[in-house]
Amino acid sequence: MSIRGIAAAALLAASQLAAPATAQEPKSAVREYVTVAGTVERTERSTRTLTVRTSPDTTQVVTVAPDLKLFDELKAGDRIAVRVSESLIVAVRPGTRPSVPVDTTASATPRDPSGKSDVIQQLKAAVIVERVDRSQNVVVYKTADNMRATRGVLNPHLLDGLKPGDVVEITYTRERAVDLQRAR
Repeated sequence: MSIRGIAAAALLAASQLAAPATAQEPKSAVREYVTVAGTVERTERSTRTLTVRTSPDTTQVVTVAPDLKLFDELKAGDRIAVRVSESLIVAVRPGTRPSVPVDTTASATPRDPSGKSDVIQQLKAAVIVERVDRSQNVVVYKTADNMRATRGVLNPHLLDGLKPGDVVEITYTRERAVDLQRAR
């Protein structure tokens, strides 16, 4: 998935957490999602990564933790389900300028007390809200490179207080797979 695609996906989730346009403490959310009926295209043993085809046009690269032993048995063509942890930190930042996504993986804070990080990707970007359509539960935003995107919002109450001109700063973090199973 490209950085632009990840930033767009992260904003979708970020739009679900939006708050009024005053300076605020960042809000965070952790969500897990399942890639259903994915087919292994490739395994890379040295980096413990899987390339999983999730649809005819889409693949997802997933890094698998060493404690998930099923990884060592997988081969191309196996059907699997993978659960991955993602987190978002979102804040409305008046006066901030929109920015392109910046990879901040190297400075990601490890969750493990030993200092070992399961973070495989962290991106940070700021986008400007152009339109909020409460009747359709949609937010339209523009990135620093003038790309416009329209994203649906699952929880309409999260649009409360969000208005055109608000700059939303997001930090998107993706971690290693937390579960891996053969699909039936």
